[in-house]
Amino acid sequence: MAFRIVMAVCAAVGIALAFPAWAENSGQTINVESAGKSYSSYLSAPSTSGRKPGIVLVHSFNGLEQGYKDLSDRFASEGFVVLAVGWQTFEKQPTDAVVEALLRDCVAVLKARQDVDATKIGLTGFCAGGRYTMLFLPEIPDFAAGVAWYGFPYSGGSDSQPRKPVDEIGMLAKPLLMIHGGADKASPVSGIFQYATALQEAGKYFELKVYEGLPHGFMVQEGQLWKTDIADNAFGEMVGFFRRMMR
Repeated sequence: MAFRIVMAVCAAVGIALAFPAWAENSGQTINVESAGKSYSSYLSAPSTSGRKPGIVLVHSFNGLEQGYKDLSDRFASEGFVVLAVGWQTFEKQPTDAVVEALLRDCVAVLKARQDVDATKIGLTGFCAGGRYTMLFLPEIPDFAAGVAWYGFPYSGGSDSQPRKPVDEIGMLAKPLLMIHGGADKASPVSGIFQYATALQEAGKYFELKVYEGLPHGFMVQEGQLWKTDIADNAFGEMVGFFRRMMR
């Protein structure tokens, strides 16, 4: 059993930074085929040769906004092939079964690429995507690690979302990093601490970083990627975690 918890005390407003290396999108829109439908998604990949880790990125409930495309481009500049899946192409709130099938098809898309190491595919998601990361990291064995941003571990129990991520802890076999804001009102950090305790008691490997004072959805605000020193730190936590867990 191992875990790591970091509390970061940060001001709510960070110092604005400029990132010229990825300021302009280098990715492209692609369609991911799943259950006879084409999901409009975004793929960003490094231009260097060789096989690289792959990432399936699951956007928030607000859609595949420009901020997630910019985030994918920045991710690609770090040496990852990133597929940001447009899971809301047809429905605002598809069933968990639909999303699970779509994520499995995203994995197949990445595995089919010559520039992806099929043994090193990670999953990351934001808001609703954070819930999907917590829920499907235990259920889809192709994922080697996951990063859940301000997720909802206790959300579920309906006909369309029958399972709660907390109920899948027993199946979790891959490392999980959770990144959360201490002032998150949509998903209070107290619930994340409760979930972390359940992970610890089950002997699961996880890491948790809480940014005190930050709200829900801090990484992409009003559709745009938050470009501050705090956001840079959080992004580095995610990249570093995937590099350590998928080396």
